[in-house]
Amino acid sequence: MTQTYTRKTYNRLKRAPGRASYDEAIVHQILDANLICHVGYEIDGQPFVTPTSFWREENRVYWHGAAAGRMLKHQKAGVKVCFTVSQLDGLVMARSAFHHSLNYQSVMAFGTAYPVVDRTEKNRQLELFMDRLAPGRWDEVRPPNARELRLTTVMELVLDDVVAKVRNGPPVDNDEDHLLDCWAGIIPFHTATGAPMDDPQLRAGILPAANLRQGIVSLVRKFGRVMPW
Repeated sequence: MTQTYTRKTYNRLKRAPGRASYDEAIVHQILDANLICHVGYEIDGQPFVTPTSFWREENRVYWHGAAAGRMLKHQKAGVKVCFTVSQLDGLVMARSAFHHSLNYQSVMAFGTAYPVVDRTEKNRQLELFMDRLAPGRWDEVRPPNARELRLTTVMELVLDDVVAKVRNGPPVDNDEDHLLDCWAGIIPFHTATGAPMDDPQLRAGILPAANLRQGIVSLVRKFGRVMPW
């Protein structure tokens, strides 16, 4: 059975409502195919928007950062945020300047974010984040020590007041403009990985683990291309 988010005050799309989706599966699909979000909030009347990495578990999204940073110190007090994710899929080249556009997928969520305070849960969430980047990577590296956990804040936002907005397909020109001698169409955009570049201080003979490449391939196939390693 399809699960949908309830239309509320903030997530009700008024401009181009036909591009809106409240389908939970579509929202989750867009979130899982991207790594960077932007979190908007206000401090003393001044709006801020901070880009950061994120991950999702079930119907919650998480992001992390330095506990001493102004963004997370402020958010830990329980303030309202606007969480957004966007993905560019292509340039839409029309016959008229007015109808040029972009093909894209985006998610916008509203709510109050709270810190994950339980140490065991915080550690588990950081493991989920690393394994989202590359499954099995957590078991290869040194886990955070007690001091590093104290210096890290993990924020949690329940996906409740949320909407996806998607534009795909060719340009929508006026009928009379179809007679113009001007090329029109879509220029696709893709994300691609390259070959790994060794850390300059990497000891000789150490190669990326097989599961690292497999994890990257799995991640990027959701939204881009993998170049040969």
